[in-house]
Amino acid sequence: MVGGGITGLAAAHRVLEIEPTAEVTLLEASARLGGVIETVRRDGFLVERSADNFITNVPWAVDLCQRIGLADQLLPTSSQQRNAMVVHNGRLEKIPPGFMLLAPSRIWPLLTTPILSPWGKLRLLAEYFVPRRKAGGDESLASFARRRLGRETFDRIVQPLVGGIYTADPEKLSLQATLPRFLDMERRHGSLIRGALRQSAISGDEPSDNGSGARYRLFVTPRDGLTSLVDALAKQLSADTVRLNTKVEKLTRDSAGSWRIETSSQGSEAKLECDALIVAVGATSAASIVRQFDGELASKLGQIPYAGTAIVSLAFRRDQIRHPLDGFGFVVPAIENRRILAGSFSSVKFAGRAPQDAVLVRVFIGGACQSELVDLPDDELRKIACEELAALLGTTGPPLFADISRWPASMPQYHLGHGELVAEIETSASRWPGFALAGNAYHGVGIPNCIHSGQQAAERMIAALNATGPPLVTKANPGQ
Repeated sequence: MVGGGITGLAAAHRVLEIEPTAEVTLLEASARLGGVIETVRRDGFLVERSADNFITNVPWAVDLCQRIGLADQLLPTSSQQRNAMVVHNGRLEKIPPGFMLLAPSRIWPLLTTPILSPWGKLRLLAEYFVPRRKAGGDESLASFARRRLGRETFDRIVQPLVGGIYTADPEKLSLQATLPRFLDMERRHGSLIRGALRQSAISGDEPSDNGSGARYRLFVTPRDGLTSLVDALAKQLSADTVRLNTKVEKLTRDSAGSWRIETSSQGSEAKLECDALIVAVGATSAASIVRQFDGELASKLGQIPYAGTAIVSLAFRRDQIRHPLDGFGFVVPAIENRRILAGSFSSVKFAGRAPQDAVLVRVFIGGACQSELVDLPDDELRKIACEELAALLGTTGPPLFADISRWPASMPQYHLGHGELVAEIETSASRWPGFALAGNAYHGVGIPNCIHSGQQAAERMIAALNATGPPLVTKANPGQ
């Protein structure tokens, strides 16, 4: 197993669930497990340095938490302030209740929102009568949204929401690879509004649902932070399974069908031999690993682009912020010409994230459209975050502290043609018996998707090996 992020951990755990006698070795190049997932505590605050929750409308993360004894520690979002805001002319305005990324399910909030002009509202409502797209092939998310909802709705609502999720350029983002349910909604119902209204009627959502409350009920997080999920998985593995600070230097396959891995660790070298191998790292790193035995596969992996983000977590006393914080956070449209992507009110969203009478706010900087900002010095990132919050939230005085995390080239970009590219990658990888790729570069970027990808890879490897011989066995030969 190469990669000790959530994908690799889920894969290792799944192998041992299926074959408890299997010998598994997990190689992680860094000094800790978890990948981008990292929780830190400071002065009574709980700070997440990347993701801070996962969604429950797909089962994989919740099911895993149940199997490792973490389910009773999962916190829902606060029942209060379940809505999000968007910056409009320098002010925070609530996103119209019932607006689901690309599909409005309630009409009256659209008519009364200050975010859209009268013409923008009329154009949005006219979506009901926009015909289906006849042309085949992939379509960018921006093209789809403008075609169906109009330019103003795209610029003011859709683009910032999508940017907050994918840190991506929607002009390049593949609708089919990122939000295929809306493409299916157009095909089945002929209109996003018509489809959303029907789905709302079927699900029985109450009109009193505040903002995006129905969607926010779907998010949970461990009480002690997402690192507790990483720790719980690590505890399921034996002490000799995990090797930290261990980088894969060379990977080859011998004539007998075994994989040979050469590693380096703090100045020493080692060789391992295994019957099956799961590479659960980013596509760029995977390309460098597989290039030694499959240049074509490496080339295809290298075609998946990445974007990076910096997260500045700022702690304040409550009396330092004039804004009522009557939501879980806000997103920033590109047309506002600001230097941040979004802000998340961590201590409003989940309990136990800040002491009483204090607030924890996370500010996101960079992404595909402002990639140069990620490389700014820490002092400059802190300054940007503080200045933007002062303008948008009315913060006063310096924060109690600032915690800065950088994740350069960490978010895969599902550009047009991503689905076809991934199909080619998987076809190439399948030609190598006992080899699998897993991670967020292929079929979804969220924690549940990463877990699912790792588990599927584990199941494929076990099934293939059991069909041809004994269960998965890994043989380590240190110092050779």
